[in-house]
Amino acid sequence: MSTAQSARPLALVTGASSGIGLELARQFALNGHDVVMAADGHDKLEDARTRLASEVPGGRFETVVVDLSSREGVSRLHDALRSRPLAALAANAGGGVAGRFSETDLDEELAAIQLNVSGQVHLVKLVLRDMLARGEGRILITSSLVSLSPGPFMAIYAATKAFLRSFGLAIRNELRDDPVTVTILMPGATDTDFFESADMEDTNIAQGDKDDPSDVAKEAYAALMKGSAQVVSGTANKLRAAAARITPDIALAQINRDQARSDGG
Repeated sequence: MSTAQSARPLALVTGASSGIGLELARQFALNGHDVVMAADGHDKLEDARTRLASEVPGGRFETVVVDLSSREGVSRLHDALRSRPLAALAANAGGGVAGRFSETDLDEELAAIQLNVSGQVHLVKLVLRDMLARGEGRILITSSLVSLSPGPFMAIYAATKAFLRSFGLAIRNELRDDPVTVTILMPGATDTDFFESADMEDTNIAQGDKDDPSDVAKEAYAALMKGSAQVVSGTANKLRAAAARITPDIALAQINRDQARSDGG
């Protein structure tokens, strides 16, 4: 990663090689930020950087290939940024495992918890302390609409996203008298490679209508700049979020169960 200094504000986006993360990197660049893109997988991340560099005139992108499910990976990413202050962090990296909990792979689930929960907490802790020391900063944490309800057949994923929503809103409250804001992004089903990576391609939710990640990123960036507490992307998802707040959990669990199964059962 280059250590060249710039007068432009610097944004860090994790999980930036595809989907919402890629589009968040685009939004930051379009709005005058230099962008550090972090993800595991060198080739995919470099392809994403090359694509954005060609599509955003004047955009400046750097990459850090790192496994954020490990403490060493988070520390290495933070060390790589130490010489340059962050104006914004989009803590977007995450993954999921689908299937009946009694049958899914435990190692895969523990790895998802490490990435979605432990890695996010570690990185936010380090970056937040830096931002407070500087006296400014913005943090975006990607949760999910499913954080509002139990998620049968994606139990670990839904639980980690509920953790992130609660965690983010809690530290936002702690920071109410400080010059650092925390915003929670709660996307619904989005047209990304999540369903493929989570082995959910044949489920009802994957086969249904999905949001464009570029639209999600635009709403997320606008909310982050406003200092909003949370943003649910898309009108339909806003209605679902409102309904979730007045619907019993047992009913929500059944709705999510139907969404997470295939038409075959």
